[in-house]
Amino acid sequence: MSTVGTSGFGTGTLSRASALIHTLLTVEALLLLTAAPGLAGLLLLGRDPANLPLAALCLLPLGPALSAALYALHHRSRDLTELHPARAFLRGWRLNAVPALRLWTPLLAWLTVIAFTLTHFSASGLPGWWALLLGAIGAGSLLWGAHALVLTALFAFRARDTARLAGYFLFRHGRATLAAASLLILTAALTALLTEALPALLAAPLLLSLLHGSRTVITETQEHFTA
Repeated sequence: MSTVGTSGFGTGTLSRASALIHTLLTVEALLLLTAAPGLAGLLLLGRDPANLPLAALCLLPLGPALSAALYALHHRSRDLTELHPARAFLRGWRLNAVPALRLWTPLLAWLTVIAFTLTHFSASGLPGWWALLLGAIGAGSLLWGAHALVLTALFAFRARDTARLAGYFLFRHGRATLAAASLLILTAALTALLTEALPALLAAPLLLSLLHGSRTVITETQEHFTA
């Protein structure tokens, strides 16, 4: 009686694709679940600029959720027989929730100040070029935040060290920064042209793309900034 070898089960192309889809769906569901209180609050808020501080508060749970998702995606298995994305997500949330909030909270506060100023710019009395400057600073802050989230998710640095490294990589690895910028532009376009819910529903593949674009940042951090 012949036997069929099973040593290669779970490692073929179809199995790897199935593993990726399973991981993305699981991470997406857990991200939405952990960020749900804030996202639900956002749905209840109107688009009045006066609600910007409340919107920032609603976005606070999103920082740890994004960090946990990045952790789970980075540590994902490509073997269909060794899938534990939920376990990896929960471990990432447990390890990174507080460190992520230490950077996510001031970033949200800073972006709220910029957004509030821009939405009330006509009453500020500032020259027109200030609006362009504030917009550029806001965009740079978002790109810094993207690097900071990746570093927080994958490495155990102090908050101030993570902040410095994120600023360093902002200019050190231009391609990684451009990759993050393209994802931010895509997210903004999806929100403006379709619906605010779409970027949330596509968060897992967007974060996987962010990890892919941040490979040089991750590699240099591992080689030069960790023991």
